[in-house]
Amino acid sequence: MERLPVKSLLSFKAVSKQWKSTIESRFFQERQFKNRQQFGDQDVLMVSSTSLRTLVFGSLSSTSSSGKIPWGNETYLVCQSSVDGLVCLYDSHQPGFVVNPTTGWYRPLPLSRLQQLIIDVGYRYFELGHANFEPGFGKDEFTGTHKPVWLYNSFEIGLENATTCEVFDFSTNSWRYVTPSAPCRILGGFPTPVFVDGSLHWFTECEETKVLSFDLHTETFKITSKAPFNASHWDVLLCNLNNRLCVSKMNLSDQVIWSFNSFNKTWDKLWSIDINRTWLSFGFPTVSALSPLAIFVEKEKKKLLFYDRGYNHTLVIHDPETKSYDVALSDESIGYPTGKMFADKIVMSGYEEPPHASSSRKERELCFRFETPMSDLYTENMLI
Repeated sequence: MERLPVKSLLSFKAVSKQWKSTIESRFFQERQFKNRQQFGDQDVLMVSSTSLRTLVFGSLSSTSSSGKIPWGNETYLVCQSSVDGLVCLYDSHQPGFVVNPTTGWYRPLPLSRLQQLIIDVGYRYFELGHANFEPGFGKDEFTGTHKPVWLYNSFEIGLENATTCEVFDFSTNSWRYVTPSAPCRILGGFPTPVFVDGSLHWFTECEETKVLSFDLHTETFKITSKAPFNASHWDVLLCNLNNRLCVSKMNLSDQVIWSFNSFNKTWDKLWSIDINRTWLSFGFPTVSALSPLAIFVEKEKKKLLFYDRGYNHTLVIHDPETKSYDVALSDESIGYPTGKMFADKIVMSGYEEPPHASSSRKERELCFRFETPMSDLYTENMLI
């Protein structure tokens, strides 16, 4: 039963109380997810203005499923990392959600203190030159607890410390401060934080760019390494490729992807993408760094899946041996793929709606299921 997809398991919960109890247990859920990762289809999740779509990674020429989400006219962005099949939707001016696209489960998130500040100050927040910070989403690998995290520079908002860190606690349904916060300022706006191996990672705003890491179990910060280049807002990014921390920089003629070797604390050159080829073949405007999504094996050859964040119409497969670039999927809009391979998982029952939620809000949110039509889930300007 552990190798079955989530949709099949959900139907089996009605067989008996024992089956329901087994399927809802954390032990079974973890084993099922690991089996699906090892033996099942790995998917790419794409967030568009009309739906959440998944593509089976073994057959990228067609979509495997398409679910629509009724979020009314509200607008949301999505965190770069998907974790255990969950994604985190957010907006700087309104509460966000943690969502399981496979089952339709979701959990509303209240406003963080940063979001409340942005709302209180209004447009003056950005007019005063404050950077636009993006939340991270990850998991404590020891306890299995998922954690949305806001990390932002503090000086501009009148605080003495370099940064402020807020972590969402599912058990109390509230955000809490982490002290001490990061000792150095982070690069605001883009690139967005990425989750790898139990930690979230950011670029620092230093004379020499470094990678700052936040351990989601100990909730402590450390400088992981000096980056292999100095970072700016648009031509660099962080990504997770095969559960390894990678950084990528766009140059005049190519984009180089570096992989972090955690044993000797060095960066290994992993891939190089020919910017001229992608511009001529696919019309990528190259106004920002291309976004790597996954490394996969096809016919015993390693290949790279990536797309352009500014021109989100095409998924491209790159073969480094033949130096070829082929279209994996092209559409009017493919949405915005999450930055890690996606596999479905059963929602943990411990994250259910807190009992103190208002009945009117619950009645409204009970309709938020993927089977029913939506009017809009908007992700314009979101960078993965």
